[in-house]
Formats: sequence, structure tokens, C-alpha cells
Amino acid sequence: MFECKKICCAIDFGNPSRAAMEQAAELAKRFDAELTLLHVLVPQLAAASDVLVSSRGIAALDAEQAQGLLAGWCADAEGRAGRAVRSRLLWGDPAAEVVRHVRDERCDLLVVGTHGRGGVARLLLGSVAEHIARRSPCPVLVARDTGVLEETEVAEEVAQYR
Repeated sequence: MFECKKICCAIDFGNPSRAAMEQAAELAKRFDAELTLLHVLVPQLAAASDVLVSSRGIAALDAEQAQGLLAGWCADAEGRAGRAVRSRLLWGDPAAEVVRHVRDERCDLLVVGTHGRGGVARLLLGSVAEHIARRSPCPVLVARDTGVLEETEVAEEVAQYR
């Protein structure tokens, strides 16, 4: 029988991540499992216009903003799960850091969201969810936002077939 005591949910603060967090919180409640929300910040190269601000200052600002968002998401997840939810903020390549975290923490389940891009967009951008699913040491639940696609997403999908 599948035992699920540690769940990790990787989020990027988009709508698909919201769907993943909701699923993860419901599963944490159902299995009485520990839930961790994980966000990975991608280091950005400084542009020429950023020379007046140190890259450390930019990184601290990004981390501070992400930590604030993460706190709000944790509060929402706690309300859904009916228990405390942990959060982790990491730096690096999202797929690699998520897989490393899941392995190091010995998670039983990983929940991720997907944008569901197809065609050329997926070929060019790749899929973080797919990279994670292929390398994860534990089962992965890929959640997709079932809400209505935003107008820009629809336009992007249509444009790739023209």
C-alpha cells in the first residue's frame, strides 16, 4: 500500500501552481501528511541598466518578494490542509533543485503544476514538469489548471499553428 507521509509541492506562483497546491493540500489532509511548498528562484544575469544596483541587492529583493508570496500561499495551503505547512525557497535550476530537494528530504510524493504548452512552445521552452517527472525519485502528480485559458495563452497557441 502507498504510504504518503511527506508531500512536496513545487510552485512558481502561476495558475497551474495554484491547482497543484490545492491538490497537494487536499492530499496532505487526506493522508495526514507533512506538506512543504517549494519555490526555486532562478538567478538572473544583470542587464546593462542594472549596473547602478548590485546583483546582490536585486537577488535580495527577489528573494524578499518570493518569500512574501510564499507565506501567503502557505497560509492558504494551511487552511485547506488543516495543518501547518512548511515552505522552502531555493536558488538555481528549477528542475534540478526540485529533484534534489525531494531526494534529500525523502518525500513520498511530489506535486507540480503544468502550463500544458504544446507544439513549438513546448519544444523551445521545454517542460520543467516533464524534466522533474523523469528524474524524481518519488511518484509525481502533475496538476493542470482546469480554469479558462487566458486570452494571451489562447492567442499564443493559435499563433504557433499559423
